[in-house]
Amino acid sequence: MTAANPAVAPVLEVETGLQQLMGDHDLYRQILRRFRQRYQDSAEQARTELLAGDIVSAQRTVHTLKGAAGMIGAQQLYQLSMALEPLFAGPPAPCIGPLAQLELAVRALMVAIDAELADALVAPATAAAATATAAAATAAVAPAATAAKAAMTGATAAAGPPPEIGPLVKHLARLLEEGDGAAIDVLEQSASVLAAGLGEEAFQEVTEAAHQFDFEAALAILGMAQEKLSA
Repeated sequence: MTAANPAVAPVLEVETGLQQLMGDHDLYRQILRRFRQRYQDSAEQARTELLAGDIVSAQRTVHTLKGAAGMIGAQQLYQLSMALEPLFAGPPAPCIGPLAQLELAVRALMVAIDAELADALVAPATAAAATATAAAATAAVAPAATAAKAAMTGATAAAGPPPEIGPLVKHLARLLEEGDGAAIDVLEQSASVLAAGLGEEAFQEVTEAAHQFDFEAALAILGMAQEKLSA
C-alpha cells in the first residue's frame, strides 16, 4: 500500500483484503463486520484523546486503526493513518486537520463496507460459495491442530524442554500489536512449535482470536501464556 496521495487511494480494495486471508470471502466479510463494530468511532476517539492531552493514547488509537485498515484493504484510511501517526511526536495543533480527514475517511469506509456486505446478502450463489470456502478452511485448519496436539504429546513423552520460542513469540506479539495480518501466517506456519511452547489450549485461543480479527485479545492471551510459562 504505497499510494502517493491518500485522497485518491481506494476506499476499500476488496481484492487486497482477500489476499490477506488467502481468498476466504466468508472470513473477509466477517472481519468487515467486526471492523465496522470496533473502529467506526476510532477517529473521533483519537481526536477526543488528543484534545484531552492524552497524546500517547491518541497515537495508539491511530496506530491500531492503521493496522486494521491495512488488513481489510482500506487503502485510503491506511495511508491517512500512516501520514498522521508521526505527527503525534510534535505539538497537537498540526494533528487536528489530518484527524478531520481521518474522520471523513472512516465514514466513507463505513459506507463502502455496508455496500460490500449488502452485495453478499443479495447474491445467494456468492454466499453459497463463501460457505464452501469457509468449510474448506476449517478442514485445512484441522491437520494443523492435530499436528500441534501431536507435538505437545511428543514433547511431554520425551520429558524434554520445549524449543526456545522466545524470538518467535516476540515476533508474533509485535505483529498482533500492530494489527498485522501476517500474525495469522505465523500462527499457521509455526503451529506445532507454538503449541508445544505455549500449551495447546493457549495456542488454540490465540489462533481463534486472531482469526476473529481480535488482535488485542490474541495479544492478551499470548501474554498470559508467557507469564504462566515463566512462573
